[in-house]
Amino acid sequence: MADFAERIIRAIKLDPSLYEEVEADEQAMEQALLVVLLSSLAAGAGSATHSFMVIVIGIISSLAGWFIWAYLTYWIGTKLLPEPQTQSNPKELLRVLGFASAPGLLRVLGVFPFIRLLVFIIAAIWMIAAMVTAIRQALDYTSTARAILVCVIAWLIQVVVLAIFLSLVGYSGKV
Repeated sequence: MADFAERIIRAIKLDPSLYEEVEADEQAMEQALLVVLLSSLAAGAGSATHSFMVIVIGIISSLAGWFIWAYLTYWIGTKLLPEPQTQSNPKELLRVLGFASAPGLLRVLGVFPFIRLLVFIIAAIWMIAAMVTAIRQALDYTSTARAILVCVIAWLIQVVVLAIFLSLVGYSGKV
């Protein structure tokens, strides 16, 4: 468990070597999943004004978003915008992007209404920085700009896919 906690701290610190480590560690998938779940629960707890059903939908959306983003990132990063040394697979991206959710744990501080918005903004920016770092390491990019581009393209597609899914299941944002 100490190893897991240390990995979370290193992910929050945006330590590039952490992303290289979990990319190579095939046993880290369960830990990556747990980080995504904990980050989602922190968001739910931090936005205490929402109902239980909204929190459940948020957790399901987080898990779906993690899978969609990882597979999109794999395809965009290795097929559409690879560098000559780029090699990866979807499982590696699931692991690194799972750990890139670690800064989202800070959203639990949103339980304090007077700082909720600030906490969520800071956590979102921090998570984006972690995603870019994770993508750069997992895809062996030398260019941070390329990692940002892959991140933005994958995020935009993910948002559209999740919006379509939520509209198909009839979720309007009100529960």
